[in-house]
Amino acid sequence: MTGRPHVLIIVQNLPVPLDRRVWLECQALTAAGYEVSVICPKGPGDPARAELDGVHLYKYKPPPQAEGLLSYAWEFLYCWLRTAWLSLTVSRRRRFDVIQACNPPDTYWLLALLWKARGVRFVFDHHDLNPEVFLSRFGAPTGLGSKIQLAILKWLERRTFRTADRVISTNTSYQRIAWERGGVDPERTAVVRSGPDTAVMRPVDAVDSLRRGGKHLVAYLGIMGPQDGVDGVLDMAEHVVRTRGREDVRFALLGFGDCLDDLRKRCTDLGLDDYVEFPGRVGPEQITRYLSTASVGLSPDPLSPLNDISTMNKTMEYMAFALPVVAYRLTETVISAGDCAVYVEPGDTIGFADAVVALLDDEERRSELGAAGRRRAETELDWRAQARTYVGVYDGLLVNRSAGPFPDAWPETEQRAKGDTGLLDRWGNTMVDLRDDEALRDFAGTRRVSREPAGDLSAG
Repeated sequence: MTGRPHVLIIVQNLPVPLDRRVWLECQALTAAGYEVSVICPKGPGDPARAELDGVHLYKYKPPPQAEGLLSYAWEFLYCWLRTAWLSLTVSRRRRFDVIQACNPPDTYWLLALLWKARGVRFVFDHHDLNPEVFLSRFGAPTGLGSKIQLAILKWLERRTFRTADRVISTNTSYQRIAWERGGVDPERTAVVRSGPDTAVMRPVDAVDSLRRGGKHLVAYLGIMGPQDGVDGVLDMAEHVVRTRGREDVRFALLGFGDCLDDLRKRCTDLGLDDYVEFPGRVGPEQITRYLSTASVGLSPDPLSPLNDISTMNKTMEYMAFALPVVAYRLTETVISAGDCAVYVEPGDTIGFADAVVALLDDEERRSELGAAGRRRAETELDWRAQARTYVGVYDGLLVNRSAGPFPDAWPETEQRAKGDTGLLDRWGNTMVDLRDDEALRDFAGTRRVSREPAGDLSAG
């Protein structure tokens, strides 16, 4: 290996840098002295080639949304072939030393196997559990066809594990699956959580116009697929507004996914359009404003084989913004949030709605939970420790002595260096003074408004 090591990262389910975890990984590697290239689908308006903050991006036109087994198979084949072709393009620019594949799907082990014949190493970044996704969506298989589909998913997963030189898991539950179901040597695994970068994800003064005339805003941030429980949020919102008579509450459901159009239609059918909005795909600016304005964040993921052992990024992101959380009691959700959330037993939609209302009516409780959540995000969940582990995987694999992800020490944000009071972030929001525990508690309970920031508040 001559010159600095070159890592090729493959992502299929999200564009980069929209995929926050992958983008943090890219930044950690480049800061440590690695060269990084990424192959992923295009987002709206994305160019086919770009260089962003030193990361080389290679993007292909995504296939139409899959519906049915044959269209899913075509989607996987199409993306695999486009990725394989682009990997040749990347190699022609400069040979890469490692391929990192991020699932879903579990199909890129074969591409990695082809490149391993040329001396390239393979790192599997284990984002999802595809057999559990199948079981969560369709239940235990009963017919021959569904049993074959599940068997294929398990076979693909095993091949991915066995091809990988290193496996990176998002939590200890996933790591245990790599050991027990994948047969991976524990020494070849590492846990790298998708922790929030609390130097960037930090609360600012609320934006009153986002409440759309209500007293409280309740927020959901995340993917809107069949297993994410957003349909339950609409049931909960109907109970809050109609049964509990809380017409002072507004809901913002941020994100996108297969179910978004159906959710919007159902919202209209329920007569909730005056209370619920769907801003769609949102970036850091809109996330900062919405989560700093909301009084409660929702983690409505229902109990399923997948959800119970998956880490929900939204829960940790709510905490980074000192936003109190109401969540169903799932194993990994409790590990993430600890004592900083209100938990409801899975499946109790009415209990979930009542917990939200109770929290909206208890400013002191919101202060306690929000402030504790922010401190937990800073001390227990923050990306800095995860970044060191992540870069360490590559340093060990390539026997490379890198500068580490923070060669100039953990980046001090301007407000930490000079004091928070009165300073504005890059979008014109007044930042909360995080050095002062009382100020943080006050903000977490009141979601104060100092002034309306300049610029468009919509998601665009």
